[in-house]
Amino acid sequence: MSMFARTTFATALVAAGLGFAALPASASAQSAGQGCVSPPGMNYQICNGQRVPKPGNRVATSNGGWREESKQGNCIVVREKTATGEFKESRRCD
Repeated sequence: MSMFARTTFATALVAAGLGFAALPASASAQSAGQGCVSPPGMNYQICNGQRVPKPGNRVATSNGGWREESKQGNCIVVREKTATGEFKESRRCD
């Protein structure tokens, strides 16, 4: 084999080896950084192949009720549940 062919072949092997070595590191960094996708218009995310509720700003009260606000398009949806079990949902569209 000529010197040019050996050098080209060795360079190609080194480049391929570095590419394969960097592949798992970039894949794990991507899954740790993003990991979750949200389908448009849905109130859940898909993380590791499973449905997970979108993180909301639910605030629990001391008597056992809660209040949560979420955005759906141009509207803000407010969900409230009292300690007695009453549920109320209202929309505020701007």
